[in-house]
Amino acid sequence: MRRIPVSSAGITQVGYHEDSETLEIEFSKGGLYQFFNVPTLIYDSLMSATSKDDYYHTCIGSRFPCSRIR
Repeated sequence: MRRIPVSSAGITQVGYHEDSETLEIEFSKGGLYQFFNVPTLIYDSLMSATSKDDYYHTCIGSRFPCSRIR
């Protein structure tokens, strides 16, 4: 999955696969995670959020099943 760099203190890159609704987030402190069943609206809102860290903690964090991939 192609990830794009983002301007954020805690998140370095974000990727999204619309067909499978899989969101990938790479964190600045290490770790790359895939979040599953994430609607496109959530991805779009994350990418347009003023604070991606706050949006992640409020709207993604523990709300979607995830798996660490590295």
